[in-house]
Amino acid sequence: MTLKMGYAAIALAFALSGCTAPTQKSAADTQSCKADNQMQQTTLYFGLSRPAGKDITPQEWQQFVDNDVTPRFRDGLTVLDARGQWLGNDGKVAREQSKALMLIHGKDAQSESNIEALRNLYKSRFAQESVMRVDNPVCVQF
Repeated sequence: MTLKMGYAAIALAFALSGCTAPTQKSAADTQSCKADNQMQQTTLYFGLSRPAGKDITPQEWQQFVDNDVTPRFRDGLTVLDARGQWLGNDGKVAREQSKALMLIHGKDAQSESNIEALRNLYKSRFAQESVMRVDNPVCVQF
């Protein structure tokens, strides 16, 4: 019986030897992107429910995009419909319709200023506690 267990242990060791944990991208992989193609992707998540009152309408959202977002990011942007949820302070899961705004931009002071202006404008105009922001370096080719 112990001989069979020994063989089983050896077989298991060989089987597992092919399994490795995923590795981080090497510095060479991330540096293979040409300098001209290195950009930043920022995704902002905007909730469409007001704490008190009616939800933000499609017209209000489009006005925000047309009048506030587009002038700051004329090169282009992507808007995605989303559904968000989070755990509230009361311990209950809150859910709401949302919009995800994806921006591809240079990593510069003007872009940073424009993004923060959008976040602050939306929060004040539509009585929002927050606008979530996610940033990632990206390699872009057209």
